[in-house]
Amino acid sequence: MRYLASYLLAVLGGKDNPSSADLEKILNSVGIEVDNEKLNIVINQLKGKNIEDLIAEGREKLSSMPVGGGVAVAAAPGAAAPAAAKEEAKEEKKAAKEESDQSDDDMGFGLFD
Repeated sequence: MRYLASYLLAVLGGKDNPSSADLEKILNSVGIEVDNEKLNIVINQLKGKNIEDLIAEGREKLSSMPVGGGVAVAAAPGAAAPAAAKEEAKEEKKAAKEESDQSDDDMGFGLFD
């Protein structure tokens, strides 16, 4: 992903077909060690392709994917007990956390004293 991001940054910087040296310069500027094998794969896959067309093609593919939630499934009668136990455990943890927060609020001095 970092190689693709550096490629896109180079394109935004005005290079139509960035070289591996361009991408290495970008990656090294933020302290990322370059793997030449992965870098060459990205360069070869994107060589001669228009980035705007690739992005538009990707958006079309993403728009055709379903992203909604599934249908709600009714729980079995015995499944309600574990759910209620989880709720109680959450409430107990919340109450314990509130108690510890209150004890830390006033440590004998105020912020503006």
